[in-house]
Amino acid sequence: MPREFQIVVPAHQRKERIDKFLAHQIENITRSRIQKAIHQGLVLVNNNVVKASHEVSPGELIRCALPQRPRLKALPEPIPLEVLYEDDDLIVVNKPAGMVTHPAYGNYTGTLVNALLYHCQQLSTLNDGLRPGIVHRLDKDTSGLIVAAKNDTAHAHLSRQFSRRTIEREYWALVWGVFQKPRGVIEASLGRSKSDRKKITVTRMGKPAVTEYEVLESFPYLSLLRLKLHTGRTHQIRVHLAHIGHPVFGDPTYGGRRIAWGGSGGKQKTPVQRYLEIMPRQALHARTLGFVHPSTKKFLLFESNLPSDMTRLLDELRADSSL
Repeated sequence: MPREFQIVVPAHQRKERIDKFLAHQIENITRSRIQKAIHQGLVLVNNNVVKASHEVSPGELIRCALPQRPRLKALPEPIPLEVLYEDDDLIVVNKPAGMVTHPAYGNYTGTLVNALLYHCQQLSTLNDGLRPGIVHRLDKDTSGLIVAAKNDTAHAHLSRQFSRRTIEREYWALVWGVFQKPRGVIEASLGRSKSDRKKITVTRMGKPAVTEYEVLESFPYLSLLRLKLHTGRTHQIRVHLAHIGHPVFGDPTYGGRRIAWGGSGGKQKTPVQRYLEIMPRQALHARTLGFVHPSTKKFLLFESNLPSDMTRLLDELRADSSL
């Protein structure tokens, strides 16, 4: 059966080609695949067939039916892993920045799941064939700790801990700006952006999300934070910090690569540009992970050192601050 979508073009939408518009509205889809569907007459605007060059207008009703692709299965790949702990039930690894957690559209190989399948040979089967063993995930360019389940019993036990919010998780991040208060709590509901379905935004219609932060160090343009998640929404830390005007440094999606602090020219701009060169991704690291073991019922706590790019940036910030 095809995937069917019905989208009303929002009132604030500017003129834009329908293939480009739909590529932003529908997750895990490419513009070329949408163009193919349009050519096949599977995309209707106000019940009329259109061309890919059609420019959408506010209020238009778009209906599209995208043929389902065959279900895929992740394959083992000999990719090195940094393993912190492993037994018959689970494995805890330190995911590097740049590695996707599990295969999805555009990233079917080279993921953490591909590496885990090769290393463990067996993972839990509660998810689909592209996400075996995956209990939680980290964004591609977020580094740090992940636990994966080797069997269904362990997976279910760990999932309950995540849903009950009893998992202990601590992130460290370098963010733009200097905070007035040393600690605080961000409470703002999160949901998919109507203008770009690949992004998350703060919205009253979203799901509740709570992030607690503490300032560990302050520098002229940046701050080092320790963050604790009370909920686990997609992109939660990145969106919450951007929402309060302190985007995660280096984050290209939520404003972290714009020079938002320290001026825009001369001596002020030079060091910030150097910092951005050091950090080509969001400066966010999942540093601590704690949970109750599914079989032994003992509480396990793991910590991961900051990766080399964040360490180097901190060294530069401390050196510049001492001048």
